[in-house]
Amino acid sequence: MIKSVFSKLKLFLAISFLLLIFSYSLQDLSLIYPTYFPKPVYDFNKNPLESSTVQLGRKLFYDPVLSRNNTISCSTCHLSNQAFSHAGNHLSKGIEDGIGDRNSPAIFNLAWQKTFMWDGSVINIDVQALAPINHPKEMGEDINVAVRRLNQSKEYKALFYKSFGDSLATSERLMKALSQFQLTIVSAHSKYDKVKLGKAKFTQSEKNGYQLFKQNCSSCHQEPLFSTYEFANNGLSYNSELKDYGKWNKTFESSDKMMFKIPSLRNLAYTYPYMHDGRFKTLYEVLDHYENGIEKSATLSKQLQKPIVLNPKEKEDLLAFLAALNDSVLVSDLKYRKLK
Repeated sequence: MIKSVFSKLKLFLAISFLLLIFSYSLQDLSLIYPTYFPKPVYDFNKNPLESSTVQLGRKLFYDPVLSRNNTISCSTCHLSNQAFSHAGNHLSKGIEDGIGDRNSPAIFNLAWQKTFMWDGSVINIDVQALAPINHPKEMGEDINVAVRRLNQSKEYKALFYKSFGDSLATSERLMKALSQFQLTIVSAHSKYDKVKLGKAKFTQSEKNGYQLFKQNCSSCHQEPLFSTYEFANNGLSYNSELKDYGKWNKTFESSDKMMFKIPSLRNLAYTYPYMHDGRFKTLYEVLDHYENGIEKSATLSKQLQKPIVLNPKEKEDLLAFLAALNDSVLVSDLKYRKLK
């Protein structure tokens, strides 16, 4: 008896030591993130993650059953090997070769975000899926029709029963399952993260770039998430084809004109092209914009009242640091891939 208790104590201490070594926090079943990350803004006390619901959301995320003609799934525009973005496409693509209004944003670290979409028009991740499902140029489906289709599936009836205690699919349960899966997508395994954990060191070029980042970029792209996830006018010219003024399109408040949600700088190697309309194919074009392309307007961010001028060596150093924010673990992690 004593030997058994001692063995259990040793196992407990070993597990505790491993958790300390890796410096990670476990929250509500499966949300794992570094201790140097801030506390998530999503209320996991009210809506704890449950493995069965996460797996239901994972299946739904990859299933074209949610689109009007069964050809488009969430994963069509949010590919796991591209940090859940749609690399190479400046605007999202939908059913019947439809083209959306904006670039498909990357999906990761959603638990730290208060608003969603480029214009912040969605304020709760648990209902966010309604927007692309109902969008006529994306999935083009009535949410109620999609739910009826799920209720006709024996497989989904069993999965909803496992997650919610009965087999009935509802729009609320559908969207919650999708949000639960997406909330588990955490990007925290870049070289930057290894440096933070004392497991790697920056090269001299990366160190130089880190200093340039802190001098020129950190007010909007705060560590360690590399975004405030607030809204800013970064001096982009108005896209007359898309007629997109950002938040203003929803609020019609003059202070919101050309204000778009600030994206994270993590995983830029996987999420090109850049900006809300995908106008810049490369990071060199982005840097050139901040040096030569900023358009002055009433809502232009204060930090950009003066152009960001870097010499060629400084640009290379900054890009070296930004490359250290790419998370190769995220884009290859099998737990985010389609269920077989």
